[in-house]
Amino acid sequence: MGRLIVIEGLDGAGKRTLTGGLTAELTARGAKVTTAAFPRYTDDVHAELVAEALRGEHGDLGSSVHGMAVLYALDRRGAAERLRADLDGHDVVLLDRYVASNAAYGAARLRERADGDFVAWVRELEVDRFGLPRPDLQILLRVSTELAAGRAAHRERTEADRQRDRFESDAPLQQRCAEVYAELAAANWWSPWLVVDGAAEADFAALADRVLG
Repeated sequence: MGRLIVIEGLDGAGKRTLTGGLTAELTARGAKVTTAAFPRYTDDVHAELVAEALRGEHGDLGSSVHGMAVLYALDRRGAAERLRADLDGHDVVLLDRYVASNAAYGAARLRERADGDFVAWVRELEVDRFGLPRPDLQILLRVSTELAAGRAAHRERTEADRQRDRFESDAPLQQRCAEVYAELAAANWWSPWLVVDGAAEADFAALADRVLG
């Protein structure tokens, strides 16, 4: 059974860069690695509905915190069998976002903390009811909201398929989300967490040591 490693953080924190660098380091050490990212906008109808709602389609769906959270959760539920197969066939499965993203963003939208009702509801839904695979480690890429926003804006200008959605463009929401993420990490919510400075050059060798246990 492989190790499930999740990379979390704000839009623009550097999750994709960290995933690529860590994959290269682990592969160089002989580990069999596969990656995935949530939401699966091109592979799952629930994620497609999320993307459409974020563009203002489907009436007031985008305004419903719980309604959007259920769609995000159903996307992951649909991927659970594949995740388990990947864990059976690989040493490491790296995920760009997972359950904690749902918890952090929803709580931030409702102006709740990590110990509030929404985070508990997400855990009951995705962990207890859907039985999603538990991560061996969740890595939080911690950056300032200003740096994250600057990176996301640059990416939006230079990559045609990387447009920010309404949540990613909401600076106060991003700040609240960063605070909830920090609380989740401090509490080792659901599994162990590692906080990494996303503004500094990543030490992929040290991260690979931690990932491999």
